[in-house]
Amino acid sequence: MKQLIFLWLWLFSTLCFGADYTFAFVPQQSANKLAKNWQPILDYVNSRTGDTYTFKTAKDIPTFEQQVAQQGYDVAYMNPYHFVVFNQRSGYQAIAKQKDKKIQGIIVVKKDSEITALAQLQGETLAFPAPAAFAASILPRGELAKQGIAFTPRYVSSHDSVYLNVARGFVKAGGGVMRTFNNADPAVKSQLAILWTTQGYTPHAFAVKQTMPADARARLVDALTSLDQSEAGRVLLKTVNFTAITPASNEEWQDVKALQLETLVGQ
Repeated sequence: MKQLIFLWLWLFSTLCFGADYTFAFVPQQSANKLAKNWQPILDYVNSRTGDTYTFKTAKDIPTFEQQVAQQGYDVAYMNPYHFVVFNQRSGYQAIAKQKDKKIQGIIVVKKDSEITALAQLQGETLAFPAPAAFAASILPRGELAKQGIAFTPRYVSSHDSVYLNVARGFVKAGGGVMRTFNNADPAVKSQLAILWTTQGYTPHAFAVKQTMPADARARLVDALTSLDQSEAGRVLLKTVNFTAITPASNEEWQDVKALQLETLVGQ
């Protein structure tokens, strides 16, 4: 009898008060900027689901990778390359992605730069967020190597740091993605020009630990995908340069998996 009462109380408290989860974002930008942009969305998610999602990020992308590898986050917004790796290694499951969007990597230069072609980057030091940043690092470095262009990579922790390094003339060029470039500080962005753009790939994944209960996943997907259904939600999405979020499954990242890049993390 006591066991039944305890079970009833546990179920009642779960239904009434929800569960606590961590929701981490890959540190493409500073922690302050990520929190400013994403915390209002998490507030909406918390209100709609009845669960509590706590904002998390890491000091840099390699640290984020370590945490995801150890299943340190309940939910993570991760780049497509990370998702392919950590779906296989750590069991993270895709639940959603940005709607009607392909991720594109870019190489940026200063607007007043004389550089107009990738070949002119021969022998230069170039800025990238991190070795395993997919569209901002892996794809541009791969294209430069394919063209036989030798360069020295400088890893500067975030996309915003790449743009700042190029704008200040510390490096001739750097790698980023269209979304973070469009969301960059206008004072920095106005000094930059896009030199080269990659083809499009399936974008970042919203992924959850394999152990997250199915009902919690369903509530989270419902909340994320309902944002575009109200004016207030669309305002929140605009802050992160989204128009909507759509449900997703693991199979949708086959284009990235086909690149066979899994061995890069941890090496």
